Amino acid sequence: MRICIPVGEDNGLQSKVWAHFGSAPGFMIVDTESGSWQVIPNRNQHHAHGMCMPLASLQGEQLDAIAVGGIGAGALNKLMAADIRVYSCDNTSVAQVVADLKAGTLKLMQPNMVCGGHGLSHL
Repeated sequence: MRICIPVGEDNGLQSKVWAHFGSAPGFMIVDTESGSWQVIPNRNQHHAHGMCMPLASLQGEQLDAIAVGGIGAGALNKLMAADIRVYSCDNTSVAQVVADLKAGTLKLMQPNMVCGGHGLSHL
């Protein structure tokens, strides 16, 4: 499975999850089977509220899931329409998110869990 996790900086699997998907400096993509990972810079990091373009930011990467601390309704709807599962996670490490995903303990993000704007506390 290929999962994308928003991060502030590349510290490998010990990178911390960024609180809000759209404003993250980068996206770490982890192959949960091989353990390999890469970070893609978020070229849409500084967008107006409601104008997040997650699929364009991810540059055509094939993803099965995304784990986020927070996400706006527009971005969530776009990802769900692309058949990408979006999970809610806390501000933990990427390694912990992958472990939680494998254990089946991550919760699917629901429309009533979305953010109202950038800079809000999500958890």
